[in-house]
Amino acid sequence: MTGCLMAGATMLALASGEQFTLEWTHSVERQAWRETWEVTQDHRLHLVGAAVKGSGAGMEPGPGGYFQDGWWVWTPDLPPVPSLVLAASGKTPSAWTLCAADCLQIGATSGAPVTVAPCAGAD
Repeated sequence: MTGCLMAGATMLALASGEQFTLEWTHSVERQAWRETWEVTQDHRLHLVGAAVKGSGAGMEPGPGGYFQDGWWVWTPDLPPVPSLVLAASGKTPSAWTLCAADCLQIGATSGAPVTVAPCAGAD
């Protein structure tokens, strides 16, 4: 099944079951945070992996976390969601970097929140 993922006004080709990553710098701890998401067959987003470069305020690794290649890595146990809403304050240390086949920067400047969601009716 082929489909797409919308990140604000940008459309990315993404098949059901395909994964993408979101990476950013934590606003307080100034450490990298990365999440791996998967588009489910019912057009939802499922968090299948998370990793942080350090620990601190709001950055503790989840249950079962282990250290690998400089990152604390774990598999969150959360249900799929219909979309993600990312803040775009322009005041954080980094933009959000969304990578699928290609990477794009989102939310680097102040503006409305950016919604990331599977395309409506994509198949």
